[in-house]
Amino acid sequence: MRAMLRQLVVNADDLGLTVGVNDGIFDAHDLGILTSASLFANAPATADAIRRLRARPSLGVGAHLTLVDGTPTLPADAVPSLITGDGRFPHSWKPFIVACLEGRVSLAEVEREVTAQVERLHAEVRLTHLDAHKHVHAYPPVFGIVARVAARFAIPVVRVPYEQWSSAAVLGRGSDAPWTTRRQAWLNAAMWPWASRNYRIAAQLGLRTPALVGRVYTGILDRRCLHRTLRSVGPGVTELMVHPGYVDDTLKRLPTRLLDSRLLELALLSSLETRAVLAAESLHLVRHDLAPSVRRSLRHVS
Repeated sequence: MRAMLRQLVVNADDLGLTVGVNDGIFDAHDLGILTSASLFANAPATADAIRRLRARPSLGVGAHLTLVDGTPTLPADAVPSLITGDGRFPHSWKPFIVACLEGRVSLAEVEREVTAQVERLHAEVRLTHLDAHKHVHAYPPVFGIVARVAARFAIPVVRVPYEQWSSAAVLGRGSDAPWTTRRQAWLNAAMWPWASRNYRIAAQLGLRTPALVGRVYTGILDRRCLHRTLRSVGPGVTELMVHPGYVDDTLKRLPTRLLDSRLLELALLSSLETRAVLAAESLHLVRHDLAPSVRRSLRHVS
């Protein structure tokens, strides 16, 4: 009977990125429907997030593994193939994946760095899942490393960053940014060969890989798209990937396109209308460990 339930994990990426992003994620949990978050191991506001998580045992926490757009947890000389001349990871997923395909990235270094990030967070919080910043673990050799680390640390869930094909998304229907929606939908569709391999890798290790929604609307999620997405959720466990937050000065200085969209997502996640859709659809909110996420507040942002 439980397998027929429609269970929804509402997961915020980028916890620890800035204090403003942390504020938005925690408000989306305290005041809204957010049940889970993915935490950077080595970002500007990681320490702030860990401190504040202690007061929120109802929020599931996973590791937001970083191999691009950040700094390594290990010393630079321990991961030379992963960093650029300034001692940081590449700024984007594109040069990282190209370097992987050309054999310039040491997978042994990837495993050492991923393990170090998980160890750092594992010492502070109970991790419910693993995913990766900019979805760089979609590349199967990297996914294999992430899956093995998850199994080693008894972390039950790894995200496969692939969203089931949607004609509405590909055609840009119902979105205020149809061209962006179409581009992101086609990029997602191109990932299927890698995703199919990654599902098999995870299954062989006994890891769960919930269905994913929200990827094609990253940065452009609006009311219509959210409601359509929620109504499309099938039986079993589905993860809705979101990026709520407040825009602070630190965030403005970072190379991210997700600024005002974070405020919109926070309002959507905290609205009574969204709760009404969940109730009408009989969607059960859970964390990645399948524990119900209990709210301590009935307040709302909008």
